[in-house]
Amino acid sequence: MTEQKIWKSEEVVELYNSPLLDLVYRAATIHRENHNANEVQISTLLSIKTGGCPEDCGYCPQAARYHTDVDSEALMSVKQVEIAAKRAKLLGSSRLCMGAAWRNVKDGAEFDHVVEMVKTVNALEMEVCCTLGMLTEKQAQRLADAGLYAYNHNVDTSEEYYKEVISTRGYGDRLKTIENVRKSGVTVCSGGIIGMGETIKDRCEMLLTLANLNPQPESVPINALVSVEGTPMEDLEPIPIWDMIRMVATTRIVMPKTTIRLSAGRTSMSREGQAFCFMAGAASIFAGDKLLTTPNPDIYEDLEMFDLLGLTPTDPFAKHPQPETKEVEYEGEDKKIKWSRPAHKIEKNINYSKKNKIAEKEK
Repeated sequence: MTEQKIWKSEEVVELYNSPLLDLVYRAATIHRENHNANEVQISTLLSIKTGGCPEDCGYCPQAARYHTDVDSEALMSVKQVEIAAKRAKLLGSSRLCMGAAWRNVKDGAEFDHVVEMVKTVNALEMEVCCTLGMLTEKQAQRLADAGLYAYNHNVDTSEEYYKEVISTRGYGDRLKTIENVRKSGVTVCSGGIIGMGETIKDRCEMLLTLANLNPQPESVPINALVSVEGTPMEDLEPIPIWDMIRMVATTRIVMPKTTIRLSAGRTSMSREGQAFCFMAGAASIFAGDKLLTTPNPDIYEDLEMFDLLGLTPTDPFAKHPQPETKEVEYEGEDKKIKWSRPAHKIEKNINYSKKNKIAEKEK
């Protein structure tokens, strides 16, 4: 068994800044050594509970404190999720990722409902992923027993720059959730967003955090910020495609066996740009008309791109076997975890929250 390399910050920064074609060539070589370069997984992201989130993430239109066009919607029914999953599978998706705008998972009827969703989608022989916020060891185990294949919990950015983006939850709590997921045997999906005003060093520090986890995450989504009107980051310009290519290539080199997910921001990327990302190591896309609440390319456009590039969708459970759904009785709530409330404040986020209150009064 090969010993996992421990990366240093300066090494990752040097990689990121290396000549682009050299960087992509190195990444492409590593990609082909560890993956089928002509296969790309199609995943579908479904918002099962939209809006009303109590967090203050500066990029997120689902935060209740900001004034955006996103309306709050109640938790979907199991039947609605089943219909959406069947449609996604018919169009080539091998994974359904269900997202709920929660700070953290709370035991009770809604979580029981989500557990049933996981069982239902797993029975359709699709990989099931959830992104529900922070969760405890017992909650992670409940999802594992229901047949959950992956749990997504992004670190978003570097620990240092995180303080400029979010003030309502701590960076350590994100890492604790990843640890809880890992203990349950569910695969880990964790990545971040670039284009939020961070430095190159911040991007590399984010990758360093993930690359030095042991084991490394099974998948890493790389998102380009989609600026949404009404959020504190509404005025930020889209990043150049070259930044995305560099990020994908660097991720591929520091995490050779990880599946890199080309996530939010694809609507502003040309096919040529996306093809460059696939060459650099991206092996997954999210399909569907939107990613939770932000626009996404049409699935038929993606299938046309696949045909043009000679790509084929990856079959479900290609990397890990399908989890078994186990009927396990859980009684009582998990041991309470006191998730942190950081002491720092983000002035811009506070100002946008005030703007929202004014807008609500003027309705």
